[in-house]
Amino acid sequence: MFICWLGHACFYCQGEGVSLLTDPFDEEVGYPLPKKEVDVVTVSHDHYDHNAVSFLPGEPVVIKEAGKHPFRSLEFNGISVFHDEVKGARRGKNIIFTWEMDGVRLCHLGDLGHLLDEAALHSIGRVDILMVPVGGVYTVDARGAREVVAQLRPRLVIPMHYRTPHLSFDLEPLENFTHHFERVRQGKSWQGTAEDLPDEQEVLVLDYQ
Repeated sequence: MFICWLGHACFYCQGEGVSLLTDPFDEEVGYPLPKKEVDVVTVSHDHYDHNAVSFLPGEPVVIKEAGKHPFRSLEFNGISVFHDEVKGARRGKNIIFTWEMDGVRLCHLGDLGHLLDEAALHSIGRVDILMVPVGGVYTVDARGAREVVAQLRPRLVIPMHYRTPHLSFDLEPLENFTHHFERVRQGKSWQGTAEDLPDEQEVLVLDYQ
C-alpha cells in the first residue's frame, strides 16, 4: 500500500489494485489541484476545501455518506460525527472514513471538531494509520488532536489540515501538535504492509506533493 499527501486533508492511497483520494480541494485553498485519476473518492463534508470532486480527472465513484460502502475488494465505513464541539450547530456534520488495504486499517477523520464518544470509537475500531486534523480554528486543535490520538491508539499518525506556506487561510502550525510526541519523522510518502508499521507509535509528517 502507498500513501502520499497532496495538501490540506487530501491523500492519495493505492492498494489491492484500487486507487483513492480523500477530501479533494479547489483552487481557492492554495495548493496545486489534485490531478491524479483514481477509482474512488471519499468526501467528509460538503465544504469547498474538501468536496471539489468536479476538478478531478476521470469519473471516480464518490462516497460522501455515512454507513457501509463496498467497493471492489474494499469496504468503506463512514461514521457520522460533527465539524465542531457543539454537535454541528456551527459547521454541521462530518464523516470519518475507515477502510483496510493490504492488511492495514486506515482512518481519515475529515474535519473532526470534538473528541470521540464511545459509540464512534466502537464504530471506528482498530486503527493502524490515522490521518488527523491538527490545525484548530475549524477542527480540533493540537491538544484535541493529541487526545483523539490517545483515544484511537494508532501505530502511525499522519497530521493534516494545518498551516503551510501554500495554504490561503490561517491555521495553527504543525509544531503545536508534534511537540507532544517523542517519535516524529518526516517523509515524502509511506509504503508497505502491516508488517512495516512501527512497533511503537510514530508521527509521520508527509511533504505535500
